[in-house]
Amino acid sequence: MLAQQRQEAILDRVRTAGGVRVTELAGEFGVSDMTIRRDLEALAERGLLAKVHGGATTARPGSTDEPGFAVKSVRQRAEKAAIAAEAARLVTPGMAVALSAGTTTAELARRLAGVPALTVVTNSIPVAEILHRSGRPDQTVVLTGGIRTPSDALVGPVAVATIRSLHLDLVFLGVHGMSERAGFTTPNLLEAETNRALLAAADRLVVLADSTKWATVGISSFAGLAEAHTVVSDTGLPEPAREILRAHVPDLLFCEVTP
Repeated sequence: MLAQQRQEAILDRVRTAGGVRVTELAGEFGVSDMTIRRDLEALAERGLLAKVHGGATTARPGSTDEPGFAVKSVRQRAEKAAIAAEAARLVTPGMAVALSAGTTTAELARRLAGVPALTVVTNSIPVAEILHRSGRPDQTVVLTGGIRTPSDALVGPVAVATIRSLHLDLVFLGVHGMSERAGFTTPNLLEAETNRALLAAADRLVVLADSTKWATVGISSFAGLAEAHTVVSDTGLPEPAREILRAHVPDLLFCEVTP
């Protein structure tokens, strides 16, 4: 296969899945990791994708770009699974917790389905559905009302009013992006308001963010880095980003990802 043909195939894979890993592509095309890295570099120089640790993702979106839940669910699946497994260790029976909308929080919901006497508040339709299908009978799931977004979040004044009446032990927030300047961000203005309400209702904020979220900035900030008590990410997060987070966040958890 010629380099141009291979690069076109790689680009098709990125567009379909949202992301690719170097090792997987090398095995599929029967070439070295270095060859794949050169292919990714060439595509990145043309602005067709974004290189990340160990692979590549779609080119950085605009600040209001909001992919649907189905699109995001196939991106960084191994990272999200590892992050969700680590986050689940923070939850104990009898807690009242909130899960924001997002594909990583949906992974977390699957791991909380067996926790006894758990109360889960969520503005995520997929999270509520997962716990409805798989959760224990002694669990309570509260789904806020609101306006549905492309990422299957319920947002707006109805959602905010529901959340403001509650008092929670933990809130787990997925994020569109995070950076030193902007903090934690979302591409949806109404979702930012709903996330702020979730944050205010809980004693502790746990942010779930895979390494590709670093230096991505949505249009609206809903929290500064220092407002998080814990950030759970993966070991692909570069050291400069870790240093910035260490300066602001008391508790950082980095998960090893199995290819």
